[in-house]
Amino acid sequence: MKVSFKLFLASIAIASFASCSKDYNAIPNQQGYKSQPNQNKKPEALVFRASGDIDSALSHFRNLLGTLNTVPGAGPGRREINWDGVPAALTNNFLFPGDFFGASDPALPAGRKRGLIATTPGTGFSISDSDFLFINPTYPAQFNAFSLPKTFIAVGSNITDNFFKIPGTNTDATIQGFGVVFSDVDNASSTSMEFYNGDVLLGSFKVPNNGNNNPGGFSFLGVYFPNDKVTRVRIFSGSAPLSARQNDISDGGGEDLVVMDDFIYSEPQN
Repeated sequence: MKVSFKLFLASIAIASFASCSKDYNAIPNQQGYKSQPNQNKKPEALVFRASGDIDSALSHFRNLLGTLNTVPGAGPGRREINWDGVPAALTNNFLFPGDFFGASDPALPAGRKRGLIATTPGTGFSISDSDFLFINPTYPAQFNAFSLPKTFIAVGSNITDNFFKIPGTNTDATIQGFGVVFSDVDNASSTSMEFYNGDVLLGSFKVPNNGNNNPGGFSFLGVYFPNDKVTRVRIFSGSAPLSARQNDISDGGGEDLVVMDDFIYSEPQN
């Protein structure tokens, strides 16, 4: 799919429903982000945001990125991770490795070769098929999986950094678009994503919230840079990490706790 055609599709999406907006300079207002003229020559970004019913925003973002790729060596298109193929031995514990979907070993299956390497300043990552019941018994009432049954968190931190490889290799790569489905964003300022090209910040974008009256509700943020390359995406998922001693803000706690589900991103390329 040519970039010009992608931009045409994106313009239709932006015009057709309120959950998407076009964002040039990532200048916040009370409602989130709005279009601003590119006076400072900052990177142009196409931003897709939704809360509650996220299906339309997610569909438009997927269409913008192109065909779903499932094997190494694919051309332009997109990759997706929904965590549901993670084996039981790496589920409901703290053993999930951040390079699980960035494998380069020829002996491993194609499903492990999606070109994503995750790191965190915390202690690791976790996958759960029970909304992290094993961490805190209050959590199943707060979180939901968008694509059943598994969700993803960083452990000991609310920060996840995502880097990219050519799928099936150790070769560094870049992307142009990245989106995430979140569950239970209560606070409009708690959850965001930052996009970098090397050390250069291309933009910071808030994830829309559902409010405290919708525990487990879904939010989506997807951002596409038509004229720039992205080497790292930093996710701030909620205002604090999940823990045995920390309840969600809508359950008497003092922090907005958030979990992640589907990752959708453009094919990592040189």
